[in-house]
Amino acid sequence: MSDVTRQGTRGQRPGREAVPGSRGGLERPARHRRGGEPTVTPKAEFGSYYGRPIIKAPTWTARDIAGYLFLGGLAGGSSLLAAGAEWTGRPVLARSARLGALGAISLATVALVNDLGRPERLANMLRVFKPTSPMSMGSWILAAYGPAAGVAAIADASGPAARSTPIRLIGRAATGWAAFTGLGVSCYTAVLIADTAVPAWHEAHRELPFVFCGSAAAAAAGLGLIAAPTGENAPARASALFGAALELAAELLMERRLGEQARPYRTGRAGTLLRAARILTVAGIAGTSLAAGRRRAVAAVAGSSLVAGSACLRFGVFEAGRASALDPHYTVASQRPKITA
Repeated sequence: MSDVTRQGTRGQRPGREAVPGSRGGLERPARHRRGGEPTVTPKAEFGSYYGRPIIKAPTWTARDIAGYLFLGGLAGGSSLLAAGAEWTGRPVLARSARLGALGAISLATVALVNDLGRPERLANMLRVFKPTSPMSMGSWILAAYGPAAGVAAIADASGPAARSTPIRLIGRAATGWAAFTGLGVSCYTAVLIADTAVPAWHEAHRELPFVFCGSAAAAAAGLGLIAAPTGENAPARASALFGAALELAAELLMERRLGEQARPYRTGRAGTLLRAARILTVAGIAGTSLAAGRRRAVAAVAGSSLVAGSACLRFGVFEAGRASALDPHYTVASQRPKITA
């Protein structure tokens, strides 16, 4: 064998030599062949190291934060209902809504403080007024709402003194202010969680405030149907129908727009809770429409169904967010359309 032949074969490894235009020893297929069909290259699959979450999942407990989401909505919606009952001359409904608002916001504050760990941390949130921060604005909304809800309930429950002109005027002013700020209490928590990096919450930022507002109105109406006599529950029935319709329609639009990103809302614990929420809400609407204005027992059952449905919805949204943060697929999938655009 000649020296040239020996040099040409020395060190050769069949199948291991690099080919021009290839990478890593494997021929790179052309994207388009002139005069032929384009070669299909499979899309890259994105993941994370060892399948671990890309973002840090919320460390909040469902009892504290999901409970806070529900109780805050119940409080804000009840203050709005109390104002409507006051202006239309329904004292029993107005009183029950005021007391419900005070009780709900008190429990919500306890849940929030328990999550923060120390009570002074809640007060420290008021050291800054930042309109671009949902947490800062939410703290100020709570600070403006809580005292008003308390004054309105105490003025109404003060017995004979409530009939005096000064106490009555103070109570009405507090009721009006609680209704005004209660709208923010009902909805700001949706903006707060949508402002995070959690995919299921952030991608739903358009519809989630409407879902929460409708849920708050339905829950407050349910409480009013439980507590008020049938002769006074007309505002509660109207609020129930409006709130439930808004909640269900906004939730449907949200899931349709999100597409694959809505999967955390349909599967697992979140899916179970949200299905239960829809069933309970529809049952509450049915009872409210058919006989809640005539039979007290039906009104109480329908009201309980609406309150339970609202609670299931808030806990379901919370669980969907936590599930989407733990799965790296949703974090990556939410970024693909933005990168393409």
